[in-house]
Amino acid sequence: MPEKSRIQKILAACGVASRRQAEELLRAGRVTVNGRPAGLGDSAVPGKDVLAVDGETVSFSGRTYYLALHKPRGFVTTMHDERDRRCVAQLVADLGERVYPVGRLDKDSEGLLLMTNDGDFANRVAHPKSHVAKTYRVTVRPQVTEEQLTRMSTGMVIDGRKTAPAKVRVLEQQPGRVVLEIVLYEGRNREIRKMCEALGLEVARLKRVAIGPVRLGMLAQGKYRELTKEEVRGLLAESKKGEQGNDRDTAHGRPGTGKRAVGRRGGRRP
Repeated sequence: MPEKSRIQKILAACGVASRRQAEELLRAGRVTVNGRPAGLGDSAVPGKDVLAVDGETVSFSGRTYYLALHKPRGFVTTMHDERDRRCVAQLVADLGERVYPVGRLDKDSEGLLLMTNDGDFANRVAHPKSHVAKTYRVTVRPQVTEEQLTRMSTGMVIDGRKTAPAKVRVLEQQPGRVVLEIVLYEGRNREIRKMCEALGLEVARLKRVAIGPVRLGMLAQGKYRELTKEEVRGLLAESKKGEQGNDRDTAHGRPGTGKRAVGRRGGRRP
């Protein structure tokens, strides 16, 4: 018979949220056990007690899912939206299991989004210290100068804080339009859009094409697939490597980025 566990641990194991986020849900009174409000420090028996978040029952299937989803533009990265906008949850409804996004893509962006019901996996991959590489194909207008490429590559101040070094290279260049490949190693909100805005560039299209070793490939918009075991292991290995690099930098008195910028034009793919 399953033993009692702290509710935040159960919620993390079911992919609802990381343990820290689950604690916030408990403090906010959004979690119930067998229909009664649960508080921080309460316990439950997985599979026996009925847990719900915001009235929606948490599933204890025992199987973990790791998905790659091609998020189209116009969908918000959430499981439920109070403004009735289209959510990524609708795109995985036929899975028959509640899974949650790993990180975010804003409504106007498209491309690769990871989803899972493994809270510990989600926390490790999405944690700011992990520095898992995220690769984007970005179309900007009108033109890009070498100075602008340098500023994006070496870091620039947005929202009062300097961005981590990034890899930036030109993929295509036409009159009034440039396609860039940008690789980020941190997860700040709308970072690319804010960098481009600060440089006077208009983002016409933003598509995430890879997260660590996982590539979007030919996956159709609105469709998903399960990650391979090798992809899951690769994501965890990259997150661990990033954390170790961050620890080494901190130990030597340097801000931990775990990565450094590589050249601009003709730079290597990650």
